[in-house]
Amino acid sequence: MSQEFKLKDLTSVDLKNGQKQEAEVEGIENGKVLLVKVKDELHALSPNCTHYGAPLKLGVVTGEGRLTCAWHGACFNIATGDVEDAPALDPLAKFEIVQRDGGVYIKGDKEGITSSRRQLNLKCQATSPEKVLVIGGGSGTIGAIEGLRGGGFTGPITVISKEGYRPFDRTKLSKALLADISKVAWRSPEFYKDASIDIHEDEVSKIDFSSKKVTTQSGKTYDYGKLVIATGGAPRSLPLPGLKIGELGNVFLLRSVPDAKNIVDAVGDNGKKIVVVGSSFIGMEVGNCLASKKNDVTIIGMEKEPMERVMGETVGKIFRGLLEKNGVKFHMQASVDKATPSKSDSSKVGAVHLKDGTVLEADVVIEGVGVAPATSFLKESGISLEKDGSVSVDESFAVKGLKDVFAIGDIASYPYHGPGGNGSPVRIEHWNVAQNQGRSVANTIAHPSAARPKPFIPVFWSALGSQLRYCGNTVGGYDDIVIVGETNPEKPSWAAFYTQGETIVAMASMMKDPWMAQTAELMRRGKMPSKSDIANGVDITEISIPSELKM
Repeated sequence: MSQEFKLKDLTSVDLKNGQKQEAEVEGIENGKVLLVKVKDELHALSPNCTHYGAPLKLGVVTGEGRLTCAWHGACFNIATGDVEDAPALDPLAKFEIVQRDGGVYIKGDKEGITSSRRQLNLKCQATSPEKVLVIGGGSGTIGAIEGLRGGGFTGPITVISKEGYRPFDRTKLSKALLADISKVAWRSPEFYKDASIDIHEDEVSKIDFSSKKVTTQSGKTYDYGKLVIATGGAPRSLPLPGLKIGELGNVFLLRSVPDAKNIVDAVGDNGKKIVVVGSSFIGMEVGNCLASKKNDVTIIGMEKEPMERVMGETVGKIFRGLLEKNGVKFHMQASVDKATPSKSDSSKVGAVHLKDGTVLEADVVIEGVGVAPATSFLKESGISLEKDGSVSVDESFAVKGLKDVFAIGDIASYPYHGPGGNGSPVRIEHWNVAQNQGRSVANTIAHPSAARPKPFIPVFWSALGSQLRYCGNTVGGYDDIVIVGETNPEKPSWAAFYTQGETIVAMASMMKDPWMAQTAELMRRGKMPSKSDIANGVDITEISIPSELKM
């Protein structure tokens, strides 16, 4: 039931457009709201992002009324509290504001204040005849199915996933090695049941696009009106002696909840010698996580510095310093030759051998050498796959040459119109990107006459001794990096701007909130300052964000 609550120590609210203020709610322990003014109207909202609880007072307010979280780029509509961009799923609670008698009050229910969210209600009895079938169980899938129900779609929704679980937060596997589905699942099984979303554990073996039928390995057949393919990535393994998965015990990939559980079980009470092959994001994150649990961790990489291909040598060196501070050892510019069995148990791995003759003792080996688009089942389907195995789609993520078929996430090569993109096809393996693509496809299906899909800037984050934020993309390459701030691993606080000529095409930051969120919003509008501006000391947080988009 709606009640009236007084805001502590406020006699009035005097905010300018674009300003925000956090206020305590009297009579509710830890009760707070966020006051925001846009378009000359004052709004009261939940004060924390519904993704991981970031304080939204650190976020970015745009002229048209978006509030972007500083941590991971989730965006909310200030007027309604609704989610506009991933990775948040639940909307913010919204409260009426009353100013009278020298006090400021909000109207709402206590649960909405204490939970810092509006519980999403997608309860639905499927009545429309049009069926949507989604293949996959990851970020793109949850964006699609929740976007469909949230957008008013009332037809049957079926999900076929080989995960064996309902959709979960895959990012927590490498960052924290959480292996309990109850701790990583986004929703309860009842949530999907109430929303008339049927999730089946199975693997698709064949698609007949002419008859709109999907066949699974169990022999079942499903028909569809609209098909969303969101099968994600398949982790690569090394075709080397002792490192082929299943050849020796305690050699792992990391993609699924069972993978994480197997690693946790093998590490046991910690204190193990762990070798991570691969210095990309997965390898760095899981290596850092295991080092923090008092294991002896060594990371092997082929580049001069970790993640050099994506982030550059200078920034890669920063990451290396942060993990070395946590006790991680590195062998860079190194090539793996083989793995050999343990002397005490020949069924398990005992060492990793490098081509230069170095031998690294290992109780556990984790291979983090990238993923490939999980599209092998499409090779005989009539879809023309790209050289990397991905599926080419248009701006609506519709598969070219097919009707009523969409592809999203790790398998989709789509035209990128962000800075430096110029419509070039790009395949991005980021959680936010897949979920935003799923939301976009849901809107297209639920509202066929809607305007073209809303553009978004790719965002990702990583846990590398300190929290990394990143936005943009370097599909067209970059020729320089401008670094602002302090890169010392003892107290990092920096931003790196990736440039192509004078255009900033991407940025990365640590301990510089809300620089990433501000950059993403400026990029969407074509208002990002130039390379010279940044080099000459322009502070991006002082640039006001206009309403109009330029992507």
